[in-house]
Amino acid sequence: MPDVFRAVPAHYRVIVVDNGSTDASGDVARQLGATVVIEPRKGYGAAVHAGVLAATSAVVAVMDCDGSLDPAQLSALVAAVVEGRCDLAVGRRQPVERRSWPWHARWGNRLLALMLSSRVPGLSVTDLGPVRVGYRLDLLSLAVTDRRSGYPVETLIKAAKAGWRIQEFDLSYRRRAPGTKSKVSGSIRGTITATRDILRIVHLHGRGP
Repeated sequence: MPDVFRAVPAHYRVIVVDNGSTDASGDVARQLGATVVIEPRKGYGAAVHAGVLAATSAVVAVMDCDGSLDPAQLSALVAAVVEGRCDLAVGRRQPVERRSWPWHARWGNRLLALMLSSRVPGLSVTDLGPVRVGYRLDLLSLAVTDRRSGYPVETLIKAAKAGWRIQEFDLSYRRRAPGTKSKVSGSIRGTITATRDILRIVHLHGRGP
């Protein structure tokens, strides 16, 4: 985590959401100067929603803090939104290290992205990645309700249906920091569970106006 914090642009405020961590990462984040929000509900969507609610800036960026992504690369996404080139900037992971993205997670992600793009008019993405940048109030206005792994997909679907301009940006993707393990890509079981969540959201929101 310290390496991730050192890479964050100096003028960014860091909010870390702790929703059931057992490794004292919340305490480490506080020591590094982050605002730590406690969210009692488990799930990726619950953590992201709590973080967006706690933010006070006009523009917010969402990303994992496991060392796989470089916070310095957020600047390009933020600039695209602030300059009006898009309404929602999303990360497209580009592995730069071997074994950074397990095959089951990579192919599952790619197939789901293709399916989503084919079902939702105006949406064309190649990654359902964990990085998104947009205006805070606009994101909240989408009224995303999923609090599990379907949160990013529901965000993309609702943004596309609202006529948002969605643009992908390549981001370097590395192996996670030692001692960390993804609940989604860390095992085939985790990937299957996340896929079920995503398919449920696609079924609920992927058709119609």
